Amino acid sequence: MKIAVGSDHAGFELKENVKKFLKGKGYEYHDFGAETFDSQDDYPVYGRRVGEAVASGEYDRGIVMCGTGMGISIAANKVPGIRAANCHSPGMARILRAHNDANVLALGGRLLAKELAWDIIAAWLETPFSGEERHKRRIKQIRDIEKSSK
Repeated sequence: MKIAVGSDHAGFELKENVKKFLKGKGYEYHDFGAETFDSQDDYPVYGRRVGEAVASGEYDRGIVMCGTGMGISIAANKVPGIRAANCHSPGMARILRAHNDANVLALGGRLLAKELAWDIIAAWLETPFSGEERHKRRIKQIRDIEKSSK
């Protein structure tokens, strides 16, 4: 599984820890920035970069981080085909995958300890989409919204 990661300045420290976690678990990843801790790094840039990498099919999933995880998830969700969700617990991560087939995970660098973030990521990466018809139907409805909003 190939994973795109990205963050602004507020998620930078968590992103660096996430990269260590992914490497330790044997996941292939690419860092789409930010490259340094600079308060001029704006989350929409990195949410878009990761969103486009996942939507293109080059990467299977993405993980994005800003201060709260909210702003960068909004930015990533502007990319058609992205279902990004801000997450605060492993249980929530499992539901995001099983029910929503979330392909981008958003985390709050100012809100989560690295160990909790690692538990969330592990749950999200290890949980498959359930494939239940009701969930497929709802995801199709989301895609229909994207198509009709162009």
